[in-house]
Amino acid sequence: MKKNYPKKAFLARIEGRVQGVGFRYYTKNEAMNLGLVGWVHNNNDGSVEVWAEGPGDKLDLFLKWLNTGPSHARVDALHCDWQEPLGKDKTFSVK
Repeated sequence: MKKNYPKKAFLARIEGRVQGVGFRYYTKNEAMNLGLVGWVHNNNDGSVEVWAEGPGDKLDLFLKWLNTGPSHARVDALHCDWQEPLGKDKTFSVK
């Protein structure tokens, strides 16, 4: 049986006021609403890192959302590195 892996993936790092404002949980909710898989976690430097896989059009929408984030957040910079999907994640999780 052939597995149907997503076509695209990215690793993003978001800088600004993105910790202590619910950013990870809003990110998980947004990703799941878009049908994406992957994870989000806080980095020690105060940034947030996101790995996401899914259809390209949904990832584009997700990146647009990440560039603003939830209402209590302030995104100063978003760095995105497009990569090959790994197909390991079955859902979107907060680490």
